[in-house]
Amino acid sequence: MEKRLRRSTKDCKIAGVCGGLAEYLDIDSTVVRIVYLLLAFFSAAFPGILLYIIMMLVMPKDNLLEQK
Repeated sequence: MEKRLRRSTKDCKIAGVCGGLAEYLDIDSTVVRIVYLLLAFFSAAFPGILLYIIMMLVMPKDNLLEQK
């Protein structure tokens, strides 16, 4: 089965972006969230927030493939 990058509906705190990245990379979602927060903090927060919003809009939700 082909892996696709999607927002998670199972591991969702805000929009499921970090949970989806963790599922795609096969790592714990807590690690992804901590790394994201550190990157956002050290980049003066604005680029990190902007990146999260863009990913939230671009990444499809996980349940779209289950409906077919």
